[in-house]
Amino acid sequence: MKPKSTLPERAAKHFRDGYNCSQSVLLMMFEHWGGNNELVPKIVTAFGAGIGRCGSVCGAVTGGVMAVGTRYGTNEPSAKKRAKAYDLGRRLYEQFAKRNGSVLCRELVGYDLTDPTERGKASESKVFEKRCPVFVKSAVEILLEVTRRSP
Repeated sequence: MKPKSTLPERAAKHFRDGYNCSQSVLLMMFEHWGGNNELVPKIVTAFGAGIGRCGSVCGAVTGGVMAVGTRYGTNEPSAKKRAKAYDLGRRLYEQFAKRNGSVLCRELVGYDLTDPTERGKASESKVFEKRCPVFVKSAVEILLEVTRRSP
């Protein structure tokens, strides 16, 4: 395992290096938890910018939820065995909303990313460079907090 204090910063670096928000969070948590899978970060690519630029749930949150699933999920059709993953996913969602004011990408960045003109304005304003690394770090910090006591 990597030192926890640098994980949020390293996740933000993944974002600055060109991965999207969702990829950055899942990739960092997978690295931290010792996972190695060729599907990471491919599996979360379409979740960036609120699911394919729809502005829905922030990719940092969806990447975090996927990370929870890889560590605490189950391959069995059992509600009891899903309970821990549900709890951790909910806690991530709620704490991210509380810390950042929303979980919705369009509210977090302040632009409608489905509109090419708005997307251009968002790029020009550098909102992705300024705000999104903060959300990526926030998701990783929260994941580390909520999973600290979880085996």
